[in-house]
Parts: sequence; C-alpha cells; structure tokens
Amino acid sequence: MLKKLCVGLMALFMSLTAVAAQGDRFQDGKEYVTLPFPVKTVDESKIEVVEMFGYLCPHCNAFEPLVHSWSEKQADDVEFVRIPVVFGRSWEPLARAYYVADLMDVVDQTHQAVFDAIHLQKKRFTDKDDLVDFYGSLGVDSDKFAKLYDSFAVNTKLNQGESKARGYEITGVPTMVVNGKYRITASSAGGHRQMLEVVDFLVEKERAAM
Repeated sequence: MLKKLCVGLMALFMSLTAVAAQGDRFQDGKEYVTLPFPVKTVDESKIEVVEMFGYLCPHCNAFEPLVHSWSEKQADDVEFVRIPVVFGRSWEPLARAYYVADLMDVVDQTHQAVFDAIHLQKKRFTDKDDLVDFYGSLGVDSDKFAKLYDSFAVNTKLNQGESKARGYEITGVPTMVVNGKYRITASSAGGHRQMLEVVDFLVEKERAAM
C-alpha cells in the first residue's frame, strides 16, 4: 500500500514539475484557446484528446502520420478520440464511413488507406456504393458495412459529432481538443508538430489537476 502511494505521489510530482518547467511557454489565447463552456468528456477518469478531422482535408492528410505516431506513445490515462467533421454534403459520406469502420473495429486497417485513396490515388467517393466497394477491397465485410452505413447507430454518432463540433467551436481542421476544455489549431500553435507539443503541455496540465 505504501509503495503504491509513493509511486502515485511521484507521478503527481513529475506532472507538476513538467508543467512548472514549461512555465508560460504556451499561453491561453495564443497557442491554444480555453473554450468558454467545457464540453463533457466520455470518461472523466481519463484525459480525453480529440482530433477533429476530415478525410477530404489535405492538412488532415499531412497531419495523420504525426498524430498517429503521437497517439501510440500515450500513457493509459490518455484517451485518444477521432471525430470526423461534416462541413458540407461531400463530407458526410466519408464521416459515415469512418463511423461504420469504428463500429466494425476496422479503423486501424482502413484509416490511412482512405487518406491515401483520396490524396494519392485521387479517388472520389460520391455515394454509399463507392464506399462499400472500397472498404470491401480493404477486406471489410461489404454486407455488414452497407447495413451499418444508414443505421441508427451511425446517425447517432453523426449527430453527436456535430454537437461536439459546435461545442468546440470548430471552424477548420485538423483541430485538437484536450479534455473538452482547450482547442488547438495549426495556426494558433505554429504548425502541425507544434500542435502536438501544445497538446502534450495541456495533457500535463490536466494530469496535474486530477
């Protein structure tokens, strides 16, 4: 029991030290913005980091390898979540496809492939059939994908995603949101790599406050 307490206190000390060491390196209203109204996270015992993205966005395509690498290095107390943003009609089919892949637990095998298809192979997905065929070519069960595409579960996820986007006051992608409180963009942070540095700073800030 004493050993666990010591380990816990050491982790807290390290978090506080990390935040203190960075000091005012990143400032609210400059490198990041504190949201006027915090958005509730799914699991309050974790530090939720959300990436708002869109498959059609070339900046999201460039950011994907960086954020993927970053996500794989996170501690167990960090929950990484992706939410596809729908800025117009052409964005919705791909957002639906992401949610279907998420429900089928095949995001890992399809996510980068969708970016590559759009930005490298110049494919255009205009409707459900295009997406069913493409995901099928990646080894995804086409019948199940087709059934889920217009399902209540996917519609619910779309509505929840739109609600989150409004709460986060999203105007462009990629955008990162830490614990429903802080919004970071490439423009505010100074670039894609810098976005993740600011995210790390805010994760430590939240970790120290828990």
